[in-house]
Formats: sequence, C-alpha cells, structure tokens
Amino acid sequence: MRFDVQPLIDDNQAQELRNLFSRRALIGGAVATGVLALPLSARAQTTPATGGGEAEITVDQARTAPIPIVIPSFGAGLGDQISGVVISDLEGTGLFKVMSGQVGVGGTPDFASLKAQGARAAVGGLASGSGSVRVEMRLWDVLAGEQLQGTAYTASSANWRRIAHIIADVIYERMLGEKGYFDTRLAYIARTGARHRQTTRLAIMDYDGANSRMLTSGEWLTLMPRFNPTRDQIAFLSYANDRPRVYVFDLASGRQRILGEFQGISFAPRFSPNGSQIVLSATRGGGSDLFLVDLGSGSKRQITSSGAIDTSPCFSPDGSQIVFVSDRGGTPQLYLMSASGGGAKRISYGQGTYGSPVWSPRGDLIAYTRLSGGRFALGVMGPDGTGERILTEGFTVEGPTFCPNGRVIAFCRQSAAGAGGAGFASGIGTIDITGFNERPVQTGTGASDPAWSPRDV
Repeated sequence: MRFDVQPLIDDNQAQELRNLFSRRALIGGAVATGVLALPLSARAQTTPATGGGEAEITVDQARTAPIPIVIPSFGAGLGDQISGVVISDLEGTGLFKVMSGQVGVGGTPDFASLKAQGARAAVGGLASGSGSVRVEMRLWDVLAGEQLQGTAYTASSANWRRIAHIIADVIYERMLGEKGYFDTRLAYIARTGARHRQTTRLAIMDYDGANSRMLTSGEWLTLMPRFNPTRDQIAFLSYANDRPRVYVFDLASGRQRILGEFQGISFAPRFSPNGSQIVLSATRGGGSDLFLVDLGSGSKRQITSSGAIDTSPCFSPDGSQIVFVSDRGGTPQLYLMSASGGGAKRISYGQGTYGSPVWSPRGDLIAYTRLSGGRFALGVMGPDGTGERILTEGFTVEGPTFCPNGRVIAFCRQSAAGAGGAGFASGIGTIDITGFNERPVQTGTGASDPAWSPRDV
C-alpha cells in the first residue's frame, strides 16, 4: 500500500473530522470523548446506567403498543432543543408514544398523576450553562415508582445534540433491554446536479441527517463508503485520476491511502469484524474475484477464482463466513462461503436477481436487494436462505446497511427519471427489519450509498 500523492480529503477537512467524529477515547468512565457523564444520587430505588439488563417491555411488544412516556421540556432555549431531539429520536422508532406532562428533575414525580395519564415511563431533565452545558436527566418507571437512571452530562454547548442522542440511547436501553443507535453516524454519497452529470461527494452526518459534512470536493466520482468497526477509518471507492480504486481514510491521523495495487479495478470494500482486513472485489479479465487485504502489512490473498463476476462481499459478525454475489450460475445470486475461501453455496432462490448483501450485527439476517419484473425490492433472509421477506419495493431500492443493534436498516431509494432526467430523486430512508416504520432521512442534497457507523465512531 502507498499513500496517495494528492489526497482526496484535504488537511482542513481531515482536522475538522478528527475533532467532530473521533469518539473512541473514554474520559474516566464517561460516555464518549467530549461528553462527561456522572451519576446523580437516587431519589428512589436506582439502577446504574451500565447494566442494560432485562426489560419488561420487548421491542416486538412496543411495535404493537408503543410505550407511553412523558418527556417535558428540559428548559427554555437549549433545553427545548435537547428535549426536542430526544423526543424525535424516540418517536422516530415507532416504539414510543411521547406525551406532555410535568415531571421535574430535582424530586420524585407525582406517580399517581402520571399513571392517570396512562404513562409507563417519565423523564425529568434540566439544561443549564452556555459555553459549557450541563444536562441532568432522570428516567422513572411510573408503574413501579422507581428511578431507572440518573445522570448529569457535561460538554461544550457545541455537543448538545450528542448529549440528546446519548440520553435517547439510555432511555431506549433501559426501557427495551437493547442498546440504542441514536449516537451514531451515517457515511453516504451526496449527489448534486443533473441526473446524468451528477457530482458525487463522500459525506458523513448524524444518523438523523443533522451535522452533515462533505469529505471530498466532488472532482472525482466517489461511491461505496464503509466504516471500520473497530478503528476510526472509512473505506470508499474513488475514480481519482480516472482509475477506480479503493481508498482508506483514517479519521485519527487524517491520512488516506490506496488499498493495494491491482491490475484491474478494485471496488466493493467491506471491513472484517475485527477491523484488521478488508475484503473487496477486483476485476480480472472479463470477470472479478474476491481478495482479502491485510490493513497492517498490505498483503493480499485471492479467495475466489470462479471465472465469473464475484462481488459485494460481506463478513458474518463472527468473521467466519462471507456472503457475496456471483453470476457463476448464470444470473447474479447470493452465495455463502468460508472467510478463508472455498465451499461456496448458493442461498438465494427467489424470483429475479440479487445484490448488495449485508449481514446483520446480530448474525440472524442477511439484507439484500432483488430485481424482478423491472422493480427493485429490499428484503431479508436467514443466512441459510430461509425465511425470505420483502420489506419495501420501488423503482430503485438498494444499498442496505444495518444500524448497530440490527433493528433498523438504512437504504437508498431512487425515483424514475423522465425526459432530460426530470423527476429523478435519490435519497436515504430507514425501515424496521419487520417492514415497519419506513421513514426518510433529510440530507439536504440527493444522497445514496449509506453506511451506518458502529456506536462509538
């Protein structure tokens, strides 16, 4: 591997990204870099924040009957903004029904009044400060009359949205027994211009579309961003100097490099679960094969040689298997094989052709796109090919990516173009793995190729 002479991401952008998006360092048991979290003394029975534990309400139950929760304003100005984001995060899941009401942050709530309202949980919050903001939050189980969480968060006022997302994550976890996904990022491709002459730029934003930042200038076509699950890195495909190749950008150092040298085009990168390798596709003659590239040494190893087009590889969460697309049987279908190569087995047998497989972090599902009858569908199936379900359909729906807890998928939805490209639109949406609660993500530009970050990037 070598470093590109002319970086695609300039030094100023690299420094800004280091400041904004690097989150792996902890501060004395705090939640993440830039936000200090300290426990508040309990006013009633208290359960610490670190546990997760078993919740009385499951996600499946909440889909049928959303959890009624009271969340009042955290105070005028910034407090209103913070509670507004918390409410938006929770309501956006379709699993919570947010209600107005009085809770307070300094004392025990009036549980009888909250019960009469039909509330199952309640949140008291207060934001104070200007340059540095302190946000106190208490989460109460109304039916049990117990405090589930009490935490004070301190950060610069520029990080107020992070505090809001972290609070929403805590509420989600305490009520549902699973970690939330609100304090996460989406990398994506921002698209501007006419349908057939679009400028594409690598971009990154909060999961809900806020705080969007462009990483590349748009001089070259850029596609397929991917997050490293264990390091502050993004891999992506760039057509820089009119030669499509995979690049790796390091958020911590600001350095970027071409990932290996191949005779043909390299594309479709995916990191291994431990972050030490990338599996990608590289063209060879009229076909393409899969290669493993070691990020430390730069060594590469070919793991398919079917003579067909093998592409779109993705590791299983335990790193033992790879799902990929191949037309070795005549049409593009999904195949499964050992991560070391060999023993490929077809798993897709529905109508049409398949593409863009991605493994759920839970390991129980593979999401994919399917083209049949001139229309695209987004679906999921078990790793053995059983239980295939279509979640949504459209002119084009593609590029699925799972959120860190595996409950929600982000994807690209595009509309048909008329004469001269009129009517074309490309955007990012999210949908629950049951096909429930499809929602658009507001990006401010056309968008495609979403990639969901792990929790701490």
